[in-house]
Amino acid sequence: MPQRESVNRRVVLAARPRGLPTPQDFRLDEAAVPTPGEGQVLLRTLYLSLDPYMRQVMDEIPPAYAPSVRLGEPMVGGTVHRVVASRHPRFRAGDLVLGNAGWQDHALSDGHDLVQLGEMARPSLALGVLGMPGFTAHVGLLDIGRPEPGETVVVAAATGAVGAVVGQIARIKGARVVGIAGGADKRRYAVEELGFDVCLDRRDPQLAERLAAACPDGVDVYFENVGGAVFDAVLPLLNLGARVPVVGLIAHYNDDAPPPGPNRLPLLMTAVLQKRIRVQGLVILDHYGDRFDAFRRDMDAWVADGRVKLREDVVDGLENAPAALIGLLEGRNFGKLVVRVGDG
Repeated sequence: MPQRESVNRRVVLAARPRGLPTPQDFRLDEAAVPTPGEGQVLLRTLYLSLDPYMRQVMDEIPPAYAPSVRLGEPMVGGTVHRVVASRHPRFRAGDLVLGNAGWQDHALSDGHDLVQLGEMARPSLALGVLGMPGFTAHVGLLDIGRPEPGETVVVAAATGAVGAVVGQIARIKGARVVGIAGGADKRRYAVEELGFDVCLDRRDPQLAERLAAACPDGVDVYFENVGGAVFDAVLPLLNLGARVPVVGLIAHYNDDAPPPGPNRLPLLMTAVLQKRIRVQGLVILDHYGDRFDAFRRDMDAWVADGRVKLREDVVDGLENAPAALIGLLEGRNFGKLVVRVGDG
C-alpha cells in the first residue's frame, strides 16, 4: 500500500506477546500527518530497520537499556527519511536523514536524533553495515574480542546483520573465522561470499562435535548474539584468556519461563574462573559519542574496496513489518532485514 501525503499509517503494539509474537499483537491504524512547529521537521519514512531487540521492548518489563513500547503506540525502530518540511535551521526539505521514528509513514522531530546522510545510492545501508548493526560488530569485536592474527573467532548468526560483519572484520584482522548459521544456503554464502573459513549448521544435532572438529586449536573469541545450544557447544572449546563479547541472546527472547534442564551456572562460572575468560556485555547506545566516527571511517573504506559486504533482505510495505519481525525471530531472514516503507 503506497504512502499518502495526508494520512500517517502506523503499526502500533496492540497486545503484549507471550512467547513468539503473533500478528494479533500488532495493529495498523491511521492518523493525520502532523504539522511541524518551530524548531521541528516533518519526516517521511523511506526505510525501517527490523532488529531482534524489538521483541524485548514489547514486554511490560523492558530491557535495562530501553523503555517498553506502550500499548497503542507505534513500534520503535531505526529509520531513514526524507525531510518533507522544515522549521529547523539545520535541515531543509529534501534532506536524507537517519532517525528513530519507528513503524510509521511520517513523524516529527526536533532534530536531536537525526543524522544527515547526504545522498546515498543505497540509503538502507545506513540501517545495516553503515549503521547500528555494523557499529555493534565493530565495537564488540575490536574493543572486547580483540582478535589477533591466527586466532580462531566463532560467530553465531553468521549471515545476520551483525554476525556477517563480525566475521569479515575478523578476517581483515587476520583471524580464522568459523560461522554458525541455519541452512545450506546461508552456510554457503558465509564461506563463498563473506570469506568465512568454515560455516556450520546451527540445527545440526551433532553441532558440538562438528564445532570441535572445526576448531582444533580451541576458540579464542566467541561473538555471542544467540545463546542457547550454540553457546553450550562453544563453552567447552574456549581457550585460556578467551574473550566473549555479548551483544544479544536471540534464542531466549521469546522465553516465557526459565529454560528446562540442569542449572548450567556452576559450569559457566567455573570455566570463566579457571580459563580467565573475559565475558562482557555490549549495549551499542553507550558508544555513539566516542566511537562512531572511527567506525564510519573504517567501514566506509572497507565497503568501498569490497572487503566488507552485507546482504539485505528487503520487505516491501509497512503493513508487512509484523510478519517480517516474526520471521526474523524465527531465523527466516537472510541478511539485514529492512522494510521499504516509501520511495525516494
